[in-house]
Amino acid sequence: MTTTLRPDGAEEPTPHGGRTRRWRICVNGRPVGGLRTTALPRGDQWWGEISELEVTEGRRRGRATVGVLAAEEVLRGWNCRRADVTVPAGSAAGLRLAEALGYASRMQNMAKHLDLPPALPPGVTDRPMTAAEFDAWLAEAREHYVDELAASGLTREQARIKSDADHHHLLPQGRTTEDVVLRHLQDVAGTVVGDLWLALRQGLLPDGSPFAWVMVVKVDEAHRGRGHGRALMQVAERECLAAGVRDLGLNVFSRNAVAIRLYESLGYTVTRRTLGKDLL
Repeated sequence: MTTTLRPDGAEEPTPHGGRTRRWRICVNGRPVGGLRTTALPRGDQWWGEISELEVTEGRRRGRATVGVLAAEEVLRGWNCRRADVTVPAGSAAGLRLAEALGYASRMQNMAKHLDLPPALPPGVTDRPMTAAEFDAWLAEAREHYVDELAASGLTREQARIKSDADHHHLLPQGRTTEDVVLRHLQDVAGTVVGDLWLALRQGLLPDGSPFAWVMVVKVDEAHRGRGHGRALMQVAERECLAAGVRDLGLNVFSRNAVAIRLYESLGYTVTRRTLGKDLL
């Protein structure tokens, strides 16, 4: 039997200059599943994504494996230098498949439905980031993101290209970008101990309601271990509810066990995992 990919609709552009296409996984010409390939520009590089993988007939016969390998060939043909696969939460089989094909865990998405605005710890306050503070914060945030991406498996070159592209896309007007919250957290002495970057309307859920996204939550190293990370997340939840947004998501790198435990303690649950590898 021969397993192949066949187009399941026309190739489509993505909003920021990429390309995406849905494919049928076929055995001797008969559809048995499907997947999607996406290529996104990152500076002078292209990044690939494989998502929406499903096998509807004849599971455990290697069809998903062949489908993913064929999708990698599509991405190579689209000049992608690496590929990420997204695995929904609870898909143990999908996670095993990705790991067997050489994909390494990079990060996971987590989410929470919000009800009541939380109160900050006594004496802890937050305030907007000033224009003068923003430039220094942005330079540090970009460099920190490079470090996190490199630690997750990217080369320094790949990490810097992605960091530059992501910050340019997400903060096109800098501090005044619409629906962006940038705040500092202050302790009881009035010292700035951490900062928050929140995108209030990052997208829509299937029911049409908006969801927000925590882009950065960071506590200064000298002030860690005092509950300030929890307080920053409480600020994010309060800002969401004040804007009429009741669902908040975030991304956390897999190696950051401390942050994962914090988010779990606040009621956030994993929605999907991302694993990646270089396409040689």
